[in-house]
Amino acid sequence: MQKTILITGSTDGIGLEAAKMMATDGHNLLLHGRNAKKLDDAGRMLAALAGGGRIETYLADLSRIADVEALATAVAAKHETLDVLINNAGVYKSASPITPDGRDVRFAVNIIAPYLLTQRLLPLLDASGRIINLSSAAQSPVDPKALAGQVRLSDGAAYAQSKLAVTMWSFHLASVLKEGGPAVIAVNPGSLLGSKMVKEAFGIAGGDIRIGADILKRAALDASFAKASGQYFDNDKGQFSAPHPDALDPGKTEEIIGVIERLLAKTPTHD
Repeated sequence: MQKTILITGSTDGIGLEAAKMMATDGHNLLLHGRNAKKLDDAGRMLAALAGGGRIETYLADLSRIADVEALATAVAAKHETLDVLINNAGVYKSASPITPDGRDVRFAVNIIAPYLLTQRLLPLLDASGRIINLSSAAQSPVDPKALAGQVRLSDGAAYAQSKLAVTMWSFHLASVLKEGGPAVIAVNPGSLLGSKMVKEAFGIAGGDIRIGADILKRAALDASFAKASGQYFDNDKGQFSAPHPDALDPGKTEEIIGVIERLLAKTPTHD
């Protein structure tokens, strides 16, 4: 069955590779990127694949709350329903690690943006839908002050904390939505795959990105993931696994969610 799927960060790496797989299978794809040329190139490439689905492109800088809001508004204006939301966009290393409003760009893009985008698009997703959130094998306890922009971290620390925050939020959202909402699944797509992010961060070629793309496709579409809401899939192990203990700690999770909510409440949503 043809699905309508939004993939953030789908102009290169795992996101683009997953989009290719899904486009070939004939699904309708909503591509997101922050570079207009790369987004146009990706859109043309996928439109040329003989799958039969529609390809749409959406330009947004997910480090900017106003852009996240605009992205959600644009998608909702064109679609009454959405089958799958894949929050794939991520940042590890950046020439501008602090956003204009004082947040670490890793927290801004990796957790705050997907949190807000998902919140805005939830009305489009029914109980048969899926929300796939990109986590990582690199996860470490979240410092609420760092999340709030009050403490500066190294690239690796900010990334690992943001990815644990993603996992914590995924478990929280699944518990809130229960059976009435879409399945919410946190996925580690695989360690040190050959994405641009890995090459820039570690200076290595990395593994086959199709490993990560394939698990995103499976998580989004396979029947084996339909009842997996509130679970963590570790692709390094090739199976569902126990999450970091903090993801199962309601007190710590509520603290992190509270910080995100307060940040969003005091951040202008439009330019």
